[in-house]
Amino acid sequence: MIANTTQFDLRSKLPNIKESIFSVMSQHARANNAINLSQGFPNFPCSDQLIALVNKYMQEGYNQYAPAYGVMELRETLAQKVNKQYGIEVKPESEITVTAGATQAIFTAILGLIREGDEVIVFDPAYDSYVPSIKMAGGMPIHVSLKGPDYKIPWDEVKKKISFKTKMIILNTPHNPCGTCIDEDDIEQLKIITSGNNILILSDEVYEHAIFDDNKHYSLLGSDLAERNISVFSFGKVLHTTGWKIGYCVAPNYLMKEIRKVHQFNVFSVNTPMQYAINEFYKNEGNYSSVSNFYEQKRDFFLNLMKESRFSFVPSAGTYFQLMNYSDISKQSDVDFALKLVQEHGVASIPVSVFYNDKTDEKVLRFCFAKTDETLEKAAEKLCKI
Repeated sequence: MIANTTQFDLRSKLPNIKESIFSVMSQHARANNAINLSQGFPNFPCSDQLIALVNKYMQEGYNQYAPAYGVMELRETLAQKVNKQYGIEVKPESEITVTAGATQAIFTAILGLIREGDEVIVFDPAYDSYVPSIKMAGGMPIHVSLKGPDYKIPWDEVKKKISFKTKMIILNTPHNPCGTCIDEDDIEQLKIITSGNNILILSDEVYEHAIFDDNKHYSLLGSDLAERNISVFSFGKVLHTTGWKIGYCVAPNYLMKEIRKVHQFNVFSVNTPMQYAINEFYKNEGNYSSVSNFYEQKRDFFLNLMKESRFSFVPSAGTYFQLMNYSDISKQSDVDFALKLVQEHGVASIPVSVFYNDKTDEKVLRFCFAKTDETLEKAAEKLCKI
C-alpha cells in the first residue's frame, strides 16, 4: 500500500459517484455462487466465423494503429447499412466514427458538444454513464422520470423543462433498463420541441437489432431530426462480443468535427484486426439482421418459464432485458430485495431505482436474458420457488 504522507487538496470532479451497480451485483453473484442475470452480457460464444476472421487479419499483419476515425472499408460498409435501413445517405469519411464501445462514443459526444452551464435532458431510469459524462463536461443534467408499467415519455413535462440553456436531449431506444421503444408520435413530439432552436439529440441506439413482436426501430437517422442528431451504436450488443468494446457513432459533419476533436485525444483509434473482421462479417446482412429473432426467442423462453412465478411483468419490446415487478412478493426496497435474491435465492438482478436520480422505487428488478437456455431454466426455477 502506498502511504499518503502528504495531504493533497484533491477535490473530486465526481464526488457522489460510487462503484457501478453492475460491478457490485456481479461481485455479489460471484461471492454467493449465484446465477448472474444482472450485468448485460451474453454467457454464450460469438460466431466461430467471426473469431476466424479476427485471427485471419491478425495473421495477415493488421496489428498496428487503425486510422483514427475507423478503418475506411468498415465505415463504407456501415454507410451502406445505414442507407438501406434508415433511408439516409451518410458520408463514411466525415460522418461515421468507429469508437471504443458505445459508452466511449456517448462520453466523447457529450464532452465535445456540451459546455459549462449547458442543460441536458435525461430520461430516468437512465443508463449510468449519461449523468457523469454531462457533469464532467460542466453541464447540468435535467431529469424527467418515466413511470411504469409503460415507461412512456411524458412530453408535456419535457416541454416544461426546456429552457434557453437546454443544449441536448439524450434518448435511448430500445431503452435500457425498461425494454421500451419510441414510436412515430415520440418522433413528432421531438420535432415540435426542437423546432426553431439549437437543441441537439444524442440517440443511444445500441439495441437497434433487438426489437421484438414485428415492431420497427425508429432511429433518429430515419427522420428529419438527423441534422441535429448523434446516433450511437454497438457491435458488442449485436455480435455477442461485449468484451471487444467496439461501437460507432453517426452524425452530420458539423457535429462530428467536434466529436472527433475529443476522440483523437481520448482513444485515438480502435482495435485494428477486429474492425477488418467486423467489416467482412457485416457483408452478410443476415449476420446482424437475425439478432432480433434470436433475442425474441430468448425473451419468450424466459417469460414462459416465469409464468408460474409470483413476479408480474410486461414483455420487453426490445433490448435483452426484462423488468419484473415483485410487489406481490415483498414490500422491501428494490435494492434490499435484489440483495436478498442473490444471497438467499442464488439469482443476481439489478434494482431499477439505481437508474433514477431520485431513487424512485416501484418494486421492479431488471433481469438479463442474454443467457443460454440452461442458465435461464436454472434461474427461473429458483425464482419460481419464491
